[in-house]
Amino acid sequence: MKIYQVDAFTNEKFKGNPAAVCILPDGFKAQASWMQDFAAEMNLSETAYLSKKGGGAISDDSSAEQVFSLKWFTPTTEVKLCGHATLATAHIMWQEGILTKDKTALFDTQSGRLEVTLNDSMMTMNFPADKVIPCIEPISLEMALGCQILGTYEAGQDLLVEVKDEKTVVDIKPSFQQLSIILPARCIVVTARGNKADFVSRVFCPACGIDEDPITGSTHCSLTPFWAERLGKNNMQAQQLSRRGGTLEVELLGDRVNISGTAVTIFKGNLCE
Repeated sequence: MKIYQVDAFTNEKFKGNPAAVCILPDGFKAQASWMQDFAAEMNLSETAYLSKKGGGAISDDSSAEQVFSLKWFTPTTEVKLCGHATLATAHIMWQEGILTKDKTALFDTQSGRLEVTLNDSMMTMNFPADKVIPCIEPISLEMALGCQILGTYEAGQDLLVEVKDEKTVVDIKPSFQQLSIILPARCIVVTARGNKADFVSRVFCPACGIDEDPITGSTHCSLTPFWAERLGKNNMQAQQLSRRGGTLEVELLGDRVNISGTAVTIFKGNLCE
């Protein structure tokens, strides 16, 4: 069983967001409990599991169109959508010759059919856009984040929190224990207009066993329509301001979002029996 670790949304090693990519061999029936245990062992924000749809072999014929099954697990739970681990998986597929570079990576997932295309080194994921709906600010959220909040919004499985400016985003020192108690949402996404990028964010996921995610593709399914409306533009550059950091190019396409970035492989190996 081949295992890879990839840094996504960066072209520099040890930046961006690391993800494990596990290619399940023909005939291996991976149980959810096994995938969860292995994700906990990897101890990264996400571990992706790739297999041929229907359980068949991943074909050596990279010229034939194939649809793959893709699942994602944090160290504590399975998630319905993960951007950086999808980008990492597609990167490995082209790097290892599972797909030729002119082919689209097609994945069936809990969030429906996802597509990733390659243009030189830039990969573009086509994801469903999330509706962003104003909501009542949860009690004690400002105290848990330690900053003033301009507005809160339901955004798919997440809570989107708008704050004053980029400096406020950078300076946040949240209480993760309080956040996990206040809100069982998948992610708490704090965002503001950017100084150089169009918008910036940080993403906290204590309910999923991740205090802060380095860079999160899936949260841009809601951040993109949110900022497209406010900035009056559909093509934008985004930065996630975690310690590792990362940059994304995003585009709003009606009820879909294009999220683009690069990735680098850190290591590859085999899982011992």
